[in-house]
Amino acid sequence: MSQRIDLDHGRFRQIIRGKIKQNLRKYISQGEMIARKGKDTVSIPLPQVDLPRFKWGDKQGGGVGQGDGQVGDALGQGPEKPGQGEAGDRPGEHMVELEVSLAELAEIMGEELELPRIQPKGTEKIIAWKDRFTGIRTTGPESLRHFRRTFRQALRRQVALGTYDPKNPVIVPIRDDKRYRSWRSDPLPQSNAVIIYMMDVSGSMGDEQKEIVRIESFWIDTWLRSQYHGIESRYIIHDAMAKEVDRDTFFRTRESGGTMISSAYKLCAKMIEDEYPSELWNIYPFHFSDGDNWSIDDTHACVELLKQKILPAANLFAYGQVESPYGSGQFIKDLAEHFDEDERVVTSEIKGKDAIMDSIKEFLGKGR
Repeated sequence: MSQRIDLDHGRFRQIIRGKIKQNLRKYISQGEMIARKGKDTVSIPLPQVDLPRFKWGDKQGGGVGQGDGQVGDALGQGPEKPGQGEAGDRPGEHMVELEVSLAELAEIMGEELELPRIQPKGTEKIIAWKDRFTGIRTTGPESLRHFRRTFRQALRRQVALGTYDPKNPVIVPIRDDKRYRSWRSDPLPQSNAVIIYMMDVSGSMGDEQKEIVRIESFWIDTWLRSQYHGIESRYIIHDAMAKEVDRDTFFRTRESGGTMISSAYKLCAKMIEDEYPSELWNIYPFHFSDGDNWSIDDTHACVELLKQKILPAANLFAYGQVESPYGSGQFIKDLAEHFDEDERVVTSEIKGKDAIMDSIKEFLGKGR
């Protein structure tokens, strides 16, 4: 019975995975999963899944197989004309909320977008130590005393000495009877990564543009967290000046000044230099903007910062240009001009929510 239940459960999970993959683009573009996010799971609305079953008709109903009928006759009553049906007593389609782990969600997204597994840089390994209980010894702290082994040893001693009375089975361990768990510390390599999100919050970046960035960053986080043991996320906003903020402020702030992209790149470069040495960390800077910059000189400053400071340390630098009615869209062209042959720089034009899925594939499809 247990094996049959496991088979049924596995089949059910496969059906659910198929439903999620079938509607994945809709979920991504609408942000339905983000609104239902828990600590390690998301709640997904799906149509109720019914198992197929036979439906028996009225024995006196006649029809093909039970009475009159010709080859080619339609089975059933056929469709009724709109507006002519009677009030029904059948329930409509119900939606059910299913909990799916973020790890499984990342796997589904990776399959659907055909994302390659990321191969971390060879020098990013940080050694942690994991304690494992490996045996029993005669010394140790009382917190690790093995009660069953201690009791057994005391029983053996009393039986051997002839002091054990089956009618009054009192076992009193002495110091030599005590047994303790022993352990050893094993090295546990961990791959760690940091994602540095940067976003233009000048007046031309409206609520719709920020929503696109919010949805896309959630999916980027979901995939990268499935590839690394440890992930840190940092957030930088900028107009003419840049500053680090928390996640909530990152998506809610709206400024109205000019735009100097180099201010964000300077802060990003300093953050990497001070806190994330490239030999220990996999570094992923993501920048989102509508493509406006203050001047050609500031764009040249951005290019130099990328070449000298950011790219030598980063696994990947991703620039997403969100379409805005107020932005010129020039910056993505400038990046293409200077970094067209550099595989570490990936750019994507995000024309709307429907383009989020394609943008994620452009960013993460190289497996860097």
